[in-house]
Order: sequence, then C-alpha cells, then structure tokens
Amino acid sequence: MKEICKNFGEHQLELVNKLSFVRYGGTPEEEKAARIIMEEIEQSGGSCELVPFQIPAFECSKCSITVTEPYNREIEAVPFGCTGSVEGDFDLIYVERGEEMDYAGLRDLSNTVVLVNRCSYEAYRQICDRKPAAFIAISGKYYDTPDNSDLVAQPLRYEYRDMGRVPGFIIRAKDATELVRDRVSRIHVELQQEEKEATSHDVLAVIPGTEDLKGDIVLTAHYDSILVGTGSWDNATGSVNLLHLYKYFLRNPAKRTLRFVWCGSEEQGLFGSHAYIEQNPDLVDRISFCFNFDMNGTVLGPNEIFITGGEDLKTYVEQYCREVGYSASKHIGVHSSDSAPFCDKGIPALGLSRGTNTAEIHTRRDLVGPLGADQLQDIGVFSSGLVARVANSVILPVERKLDDKMKEELDKYFYRAQKRKDEEKRNPEKKDQKKD
Repeated sequence: MKEICKNFGEHQLELVNKLSFVRYGGTPEEEKAARIIMEEIEQSGGSCELVPFQIPAFECSKCSITVTEPYNREIEAVPFGCTGSVEGDFDLIYVERGEEMDYAGLRDLSNTVVLVNRCSYEAYRQICDRKPAAFIAISGKYYDTPDNSDLVAQPLRYEYRDMGRVPGFIIRAKDATELVRDRVSRIHVELQQEEKEATSHDVLAVIPGTEDLKGDIVLTAHYDSILVGTGSWDNATGSVNLLHLYKYFLRNPAKRTLRFVWCGSEEQGLFGSHAYIEQNPDLVDRISFCFNFDMNGTVLGPNEIFITGGEDLKTYVEQYCREVGYSASKHIGVHSSDSAPFCDKGIPALGLSRGTNTAEIHTRRDLVGPLGADQLQDIGVFSSGLVARVANSVILPVERKLDDKMKEELDKYFYRAQKRKDEEKRNPEKKDQKKD
C-alpha cells in the first residue's frame, strides 16, 4: 500500500476548526456540518449521499421556577424536552434517587413537584408511577454558576418515553443545594412546550472491496454536537479522522467493502446509527465488523480502545498495538457511542478514542484548545493500519457474534433488562410462564 502523506495532521486540525460550531441534531447548523463533510469527500474524488431521518424535537416557549415559601426567589431552569407542560403552585419535596417515594409511602403527589438527583431510568420510572405534577433534576456541581457553566436543555431519553410523560425541569446543583438546605416547601412552576419532529441526516459513503470477501466493515463517527461549546473534541475530531480514513482507502482500496457513516443526532440518543440500521436492514446483514471514532486528538492522553466483543478480540488488538508500538488502554464493554446499535445486531466493534483529564465535553469548554495536529495524525496512522489489517484479512479476526455476557450488557445499556423487570412486576404471570 502507498505510504500515508506526512504531516497531514495540520490539515486534520484545520478541518476540526472548520467543524467547530454548535451543530445540534436536527438544526440547519447540523446540516451545514454535513455538507462540509460531503464537500471534503467530493474534493478527494469520492462520492457520498445525504440521507435524512426524523427525530423527536421540542419547542419551549416558557420555563420558570419561583420559590414562594419560605421566601421569594427566581431559580434558573431549563426544560426536559418532550415531557409535557405544567403551570401552578405546588409543594416541593426532595426524593434523592426516586425510591424514597416508596419508603415514605407517598401516593398522591398530584400537588407536588419532586426534586431528584438525576433523571435515571429508575428515578423516572418511580416518577411515572407516582405521577407528581412535575419533577426537577440536578445538573453540575455546587460551585457551578452562570458565569462558569451552562444549563443545557435536553430531550427526555427516547428509551424512557414508553413509561409516560411527567413535565421535567433541570436546575443547577448550587440552587438545588439551597432549596434543600433552606427547607423550601412551596414553588411556582411554568413549562410550556410543544413536541414536534426535526430532520437530521447521515452522510454515507462506500468504498467497494477489491475481492468478494464475506463480511463488510462499517466505520462510524458522529458529527453533531450539544447546544453549547463547539463540539471540537466531541466529535469533530472523530468525524475528521473518519474523513482521513475515507481518503486513505479511496487511494488504497481494501479487499473488503468499507461502509462509512457520519452519524447525525448521536448526542440525543444515537439516532443516526439507529436510523442507518432501520433504513438498511439488508446492508446491516452483510456487515461483520464495526470501527467507531469518538473523541480523538487531545494533546494529553491516554489513547483508549473500547472493545465490544470477547477476549479473543482484545488479544488481537493488544497484539497489533505491540507490533506498531501504540500505547492504549483497552476496555471490554459497550461503548456509549454509535457502535452500540450495530453491536446490538451481533456485530463486534472497536471504538478508538483518546481521553484526558484536562479537557471537557458537553460543556462550553469543548473547544479546539486541547487538541493537537500530531495527535490527530497519530490516530490517523494507527487507525488506518488497524482497519487495513482487518479489512484485508482473508478471515475476519472474530466471528460475527457476541457472547451472552455482552448481550446482557447491551440489554442493560438499552434499558431492556429494566423494562423486562418492570413488566414482570406488573404481570407476574408472565414471569411464571417464562420459567415453565
């Protein structure tokens, strides 16, 4: 194969800068980012397509919380989207993880707003069972203020919605601390929002294999961001590395077919990868391996490889790292990124990332500053070599299957295990039938 062009890391960093703007899923800015990616593909002599899909969205016209007893004070709040609307004066109670509503024997909460540490699956299930007027979740640390942090509105997780709708707010930990410490007992809340749909996009490109080998390879990275910061590390870097890989294999075709997916709306619930799978069931059946790139290129490390597979795949990766002298932490488990929906179809995956304690994601501080051209080049060289090793293998390093332990982890990740448990509680006869 041809050598990789030296010093391409500077070009990678330029592309990261070009993509570094808020590009929230389903917005014109996200589509703008998609078209930047498409332009790079086409200028390299390749071809691609922009594939739309619908995502849940919301429009909020009013969101406010006011303490009314024992004093009067406005509390900064943002909404949990797609949870409904509410307005009125209500009692306030702090229920920590949610299960305290059981322990306290609380039943009628129709005139109550509950404050929970976070909107976990279990907490939201308890909230939906008890049906308070609204709930409030806590964000950040006690020292966060409007000067140094952002409150970010977010949609209710898609996996939660089958449980029902209870209007939700998000407030700062500092304000929540004061509400509990001051024994605030009464608040006025207003939330007016409308659910709708928005259009997001995947950018798709294919490089056919030079030989008719069974088992295509899918390569993924999400290009959307959250509502604050520029999403430079998370995940302009992964998107740019995927562009490098596309250009590299366009010049050096592999024996196996490579399918590239720049996924939209990952931050809102892996919607882009889910959409690809739903729209292309026949293609997904042909895919036997997945590479995912999420957060690369920080000047300070370490490198990380997330292995959704068994010990045999870990051994394969460790051996390759030794051969090329690449230091990386290896983790067996589900990577919380766009590889997960493919793994849910039984496709083993490797997630290539680079962590650091000196940069932040999902905040206003996700900027270009902590990123480096040398490190972007390093991941480009390493990943092109590893992808080439797998894509040119006569037999893939591992079979297209996952063991029972990994399937259980995926069930937990997608909340299926909890949903089955809830269903068995509601319908104990189903549990008995399963045992029979």
